[in-house]
Amino acid sequence: MTEQELRRNRQACFEGLARVVAEPLHRYLLRRTNPDLVDDVLSDTMLVLWRRIDDVPGLGAGATPDPDDVLPWCYGVARGCLANARRADGRRLRLVERLIRTQQHPPPTTVEHSDLHAALDRLGELDREVVRLWAWEGLAPRQIAEATGLTSNAVNMRLHRVKKKLAAQLQLTRKNAGRPGHKPDEGRSSQ
Repeated sequence: MTEQELRRNRQACFEGLARVVAEPLHRYLLRRTNPDLVDDVLSDTMLVLWRRIDDVPGLGAGATPDPDDVLPWCYGVARGCLANARRADGRRLRLVERLIRTQQHPPPTTVEHSDLHAALDRLGELDREVVRLWAWEGLAPRQIAEATGLTSNAVNMRLHRVKKKLAAQLQLTRKNAGRPGHKPDEGRSSQ
């Protein structure tokens, strides 16, 4: 058999299987999960069936497979896909909860370094990324170059320029803030 004939045979086999199992699998999933999730899980199930078409028991070369032979195995696949979807949904919910908690209680480093974050926000996106990769991730310029698609020389020049720019912005911010620990008009008489 040629490769094209094998592909056509595989496709015909899957189409016959899909005609037999799609509706029962849809009903199976409707009884077990949220209606909004059914179509996604059914799609995942059909994808697994396509990938594992050679593993489906009772699926012969005949045009229409016997539902009694193929459905139990297909229900097992749908059950696994549903479990995967539920785990993914649980991970998403935990992530959302963690993000909400983080927003409610900002980490103390954010408050202590608000002037640094403000200065970083004034940089361009690529400059910000280069600085973060260097300072926060501890990457060397050649590693930053690999991550960003720049040359090592370009990264070195950007780092040099951006560090000077950040230092100037932070110095200006501190100068405008007055003496540390004092309000600008503190200690002056209003008369």
